[in-house]
Amino acid sequence: MLLSCYPVLGSTDVAASARFYREHFGFDTAFEADWYVSLRHPDGGHELALLDPAHESVPAGYGAAARGVLVNLEVDDVDEIAARLAASGVPIVQALRSEPFGQRHVIVSDPGGVLVDVITEIEPSPEFVAAFGG
Repeated sequence: MLLSCYPVLGSTDVAASARFYREHFGFDTAFEADWYVSLRHPDGGHELALLDPAHESVPAGYGAAARGVLVNLEVDDVDEIAARLAASGVPIVQALRSEPFGQRHVIVSDPGGVLVDVITEIEPSPEFVAAFGG
Protein backbone atom coordinates (compact mmCIF):
# COMPACT_ATOMS: atom_id res chain seq x y z
CA MET A 1 0.00 0.00 0.00
CA LEU A 2 1.42 3.39 -1.06
CA LEU A 3 1.35 5.83 1.85
CA SER A 4 2.92 8.91 0.32
CA CYS A 5 4.55 10.30 -2.82
CA TYR A 6 6.40 13.59 -3.13
CA PRO A 7 9.44 15.02 -4.90
CA VAL A 8 12.76 15.45 -3.10
CA LEU A 9 14.75 18.16 -4.85
CA GLY A 10 18.52 18.33 -4.57
CA SER A 11 19.48 21.86 -3.50
CA THR A 12 22.90 23.34 -2.81
CA ASP A 13 21.23 25.77 -0.37
CA VAL A 14 18.53 23.81 1.43
CA ALA A 15 17.74 26.62 3.89
CA ALA A 16 17.26 29.28 1.18
CA SER A 17 15.12 26.96 -0.95
CA ALA A 18 12.94 26.02 2.04
CA ARG A 19 12.55 29.69 2.95
CA PHE A 20 11.50 30.43 -0.67
CA TYR A 21 8.63 27.89 -0.59
CA ARG A 22 7.53 28.98 2.89
CA GLU A 23 7.60 32.72 2.17
CA HIS A 24 6.19 32.77 -1.34
CA PHE A 25 3.82 29.79 -1.41
CA GLY A 26 2.77 29.21 2.20
CA PHE A 27 4.39 25.83 2.83
CA ASP A 28 4.97 24.77 6.44
CA THR A 29 7.99 22.89 7.71
CA ALA A 30 7.19 19.29 8.66
CA PHE A 31 10.82 18.36 9.41
CA GLU A 32 14.04 20.35 9.25
CA ALA A 33 17.72 19.49 9.47
CA ASP A 34 20.65 21.36 7.94
CA TRP A 35 20.77 18.85 5.05
CA TYR A 36 17.04 18.03 4.57
CA VAL A 37 13.76 19.93 4.87
CA SER A 38 10.32 18.40 4.41
CA LEU A 39 7.58 20.89 3.52
CA ARG A 40 3.82 20.42 3.61
CA HIS A 41 1.16 22.86 2.45
CA PRO A 42 -1.77 23.44 4.83
CA ASP A 43 -4.33 23.61 1.98
CA GLY A 44 -4.43 19.96 1.01
CA GLY A 45 -1.47 17.86 1.96
CA HIS A 46 0.79 18.86 -0.92
CA GLU A 47 4.39 18.04 -0.04
CA LEU A 48 7.90 18.50 -1.29
CA ALA A 49 11.30 18.07 0.27
CA LEU A 50 14.74 19.56 -0.25
CA LEU A 51 17.98 17.64 0.18
CA ASP A 52 21.63 18.64 0.13
CA PRO A 53 22.96 16.48 -2.74
CA ALA A 54 26.31 16.15 -0.94
CA HIS A 55 24.70 14.35 2.01
CA GLU A 56 25.97 10.84 2.77
CA SER A 57 22.50 9.33 2.23
CA VAL A 58 22.75 10.10 -1.50
CA PRO A 59 24.38 7.22 -3.41
CA ALA A 60 27.87 7.90 -4.72
CA GLY A 61 27.84 9.47 -8.17
CA TYR A 62 24.24 10.73 -7.86
CA GLY A 63 24.69 13.82 -5.72
CA ALA A 64 23.62 16.75 -7.87
CA ALA A 65 21.33 19.73 -7.57
CA ALA A 66 17.98 19.28 -9.29
CA ARG A 67 18.02 20.32 -12.96
CA GLY A 68 15.44 19.79 -15.66
CA VAL A 69 12.71 19.77 -13.02
CA LEU A 70 9.61 21.90 -13.27
CA VAL A 71 7.43 22.14 -10.15
CA ASN A 72 3.84 23.08 -11.03
CA LEU A 73 1.85 25.01 -8.43
CA GLU A 74 -1.78 25.61 -9.35
CA VAL A 75 -3.24 28.69 -7.68
CA ASP A 76 -6.49 30.62 -7.86
CA ASP A 77 -4.93 33.99 -8.89
CA VAL A 78 -1.63 33.77 -10.75
CA ASP A 79 -1.73 37.48 -11.61
CA GLU A 80 -1.63 38.47 -7.94
CA ILE A 81 1.10 35.98 -7.13
CA ALA A 82 3.19 36.95 -10.18
CA ALA A 83 3.07 40.61 -9.11
CA ARG A 84 4.05 39.68 -5.55
CA LEU A 85 6.93 37.46 -6.74
CA ALA A 86 8.26 40.19 -9.04
CA ALA A 87 8.04 42.80 -6.27
CA SER A 88 9.98 40.45 -3.99
CA GLY A 89 12.80 40.14 -6.52
CA VAL A 90 12.18 36.48 -7.35
CA PRO A 91 13.85 35.67 -10.69
CA ILE A 92 11.16 35.57 -13.41
CA VAL A 93 12.23 33.03 -16.04
CA GLN A 94 9.11 33.37 -18.19
CA ALA A 95 6.82 36.36 -17.92
CA LEU A 96 3.15 36.00 -17.06
CA ARG A 97 1.18 34.88 -20.10
CA SER A 98 -1.89 32.98 -21.24
CA GLU A 99 -1.52 29.76 -23.20
CA PRO A 100 -3.97 28.46 -25.83
CA PHE A 101 -4.12 25.08 -24.02
CA GLY A 102 -5.85 26.63 -21.01
CA GLN A 103 -3.26 28.00 -18.61
CA ARG A 104 -2.24 31.44 -17.47
CA HIS A 105 1.15 31.17 -15.83
CA VAL A 106 4.48 32.62 -14.81
CA ILE A 107 7.68 30.61 -14.37
CA VAL A 108 10.17 31.56 -11.67
CA SER A 109 13.37 30.03 -10.35
CA ASP A 110 13.85 28.94 -6.75
CA PRO A 111 17.22 29.61 -5.04
CA GLY A 112 18.47 26.16 -6.08
CA GLY A 113 17.67 26.73 -9.76
CA VAL A 114 14.49 24.62 -9.87
CA LEU A 115 11.82 26.08 -12.15
CA VAL A 116 8.47 26.77 -10.50
CA ASP A 117 5.51 27.12 -12.87
CA VAL A 118 2.73 29.04 -11.11
CA ILE A 119 -0.53 28.31 -12.93
CA THR A 120 -4.17 29.32 -13.00
CA GLU A 121 -6.43 27.35 -15.32
CA ILE A 122 -8.29 29.38 -17.94
CA GLU A 123 -10.51 28.47 -20.86
CA PRO A 124 -8.55 26.96 -23.74
CA SER A 125 -8.71 28.74 -27.08
CA PRO A 126 -11.38 27.64 -29.55
CA GLU A 127 -8.61 26.51 -31.91
CA PHE A 128 -7.12 24.27 -29.23
CA VAL A 129 -10.51 22.81 -28.38
CA ALA A 130 -11.20 22.13 -32.06
CA ALA A 131 -7.83 20.43 -32.56
CA PHE A 132 -7.61 18.44 -29.32
CA GLY A 133 -11.07 18.30 -27.82
CA GLY A 134 -9.76 20.46 -24.93
